[in-house]
Amino acid sequence: MMPAHETYDVIVIGAGAGGMTAAAVAAAEGLRVLVIEKTAFVGGTTAWSDGMIWIPANPKMREAGLSDSVADAVQYLLSTVPEAANAGLRAAFLARGPEAIAYLEANTEVRLQAVKAYPDYYPERLGATSGGRVLEPVAFDGTRLGKSFARLRPPLPEFTLFGGMMVNRLDIPHLRRVGKSLRSTMRAARLVSEYAWQRLRSPRGTTLHLGNALAARLYASLLARQVDILFSADVEDLSMQGDRVGGVVIRHGSRDRLVAARRGVVLATGGFSHDASLRKRFFPAAAGFVSATSTSGTGDGLRLATATGAALDTEATSPAYWGPASLFRRSDGSRGVFPHTVTDRAKPGVIAVNAAGRRFVNEALSHHEFVLAMLRDGNGEPDRPFYLICDRQFLWSYGLGRIKPLTRNVRRYVASGELIEAPDIEQLAARIGLKPSALAATVANYNGDARDGRDPEFGRGSTIYQRHLGDATHKPNPCVAPIVRAPFFAMRIHPADLGTAIGMKVDAQARVLREDGTPIAGLYACGNDMASIMNGNCPAPGITLGPALMFGYIAGRHLAEGAAVERVAATASV
Repeated sequence: MMPAHETYDVIVIGAGAGGMTAAAVAAAEGLRVLVIEKTAFVGGTTAWSDGMIWIPANPKMREAGLSDSVADAVQYLLSTVPEAANAGLRAAFLARGPEAIAYLEANTEVRLQAVKAYPDYYPERLGATSGGRVLEPVAFDGTRLGKSFARLRPPLPEFTLFGGMMVNRLDIPHLRRVGKSLRSTMRAARLVSEYAWQRLRSPRGTTLHLGNALAARLYASLLARQVDILFSADVEDLSMQGDRVGGVVIRHGSRDRLVAARRGVVLATGGFSHDASLRKRFFPAAAGFVSATSTSGTGDGLRLATATGAALDTEATSPAYWGPASLFRRSDGSRGVFPHTVTDRAKPGVIAVNAAGRRFVNEALSHHEFVLAMLRDGNGEPDRPFYLICDRQFLWSYGLGRIKPLTRNVRRYVASGELIEAPDIEQLAARIGLKPSALAATVANYNGDARDGRDPEFGRGSTIYQRHLGDATHKPNPCVAPIVRAPFFAMRIHPADLGTAIGMKVDAQARVLREDGTPIAGLYACGNDMASIMNGNCPAPGITLGPALMFGYIAGRHLAEGAAVERVAATASV
């Protein structure tokens, strides 16, 4: 269907977290809003993500009894984002982030809670915290969306159980202890029984967690405010009225149609992770072409904006945010990308090795730092091989990639080539093309210290962040254990982007800027269409979604404030 109206106050292009936030805030302020989404679903990459939102000194911290201050956050960012570029935007983010969270909770369906124990990525730096700056969405009942539930992008199947059951962070340790703990077994039985009941009425589980819950809550906010959403539509061009953006030209089916925007247009199309030409222009060759983001992120917003004279900020320390990923084929033939962000790398009993069969990184560093080490080790060579190496005990206890813990039969993963198996380390090395003596020496060297819970080579498990990703029940080091129980396994990993950092220059009101620094009237950007305020540095979990929500909020409020000023002026003239 085409838009219900020829003219709206605000048009938002893209229905990810940033775009839906801008739309929800503008609608809450009384504006008529149209959201245009190129796919058949809302949610974008957010719906696949862990839903973490980094907002220092947020109001939920105080409710949880945790202390923080903007001054501490400033100090932390000075050491982790040392560049002067975008300092003003970071200041705006820190100053107004708590305000954005309070507004969303008061005026939309968004409900968040502090993650009390989730350290910043560099907890040894001044101003860091051990938890609370990270917020996560409160679980959401998908049935509240009614028939519109079918329009919410499903989570990645690899992050669900039994064909569609979502679990939250706190459920995972209990699921690993099924049969070992009565409390954990009962909790798991309750989750499964609830899921079974939900499947009688829905094609997947309706108790939503993580990024799927955040996308659902934002979508519910749009539905509650009767925001029009146009699916499966492409924006061909921005309509200019003099030097002001005044609407969009939509291609829907075989028809083009001009839809006007009285106040402005917000670009939130998800960056350019899946655009080959832009990747070639900005990404290092060693990064290859693996992305864990939604395939809809093809640079649409950047192309629309630059055609109007918008400036790109290309000076980022890194052009993207990274995570190691394994590749596989689903039963329907589609390629799967599994991001190894938190589930396995830091657990005790696995190491990462390079093409020489040697460890090259502390496996418990952040996903971003891990891939930066891959890119450095590769010397700029594309498609250089890297592997995770583990034994039978590790695979059973923690899983590996999409292979879940307690998986009894891994034959299908071995048969597909996703998982490589061998009776000893030397044969494993031969099967993955590494020098057997080199890999054997690496494992032996690691094991010698790992038996005592030590890693003198890389210091794995030396910070509270690393230990947080490990297994708290494993002593003495939650991140270190020897690799000794045959058979042994390898899984190839690739550098993968989790979202782009290069994007449009904006000001503190989220207005898109020209090369001379002046704003383009009527044009705003947020999410990955906006250049990262962290300049490609990754100081904490949730540093993409946090700014996406905050600048989406800023855009929505600024658009509404402009409309209010015009109404007052019109009234005064009468």
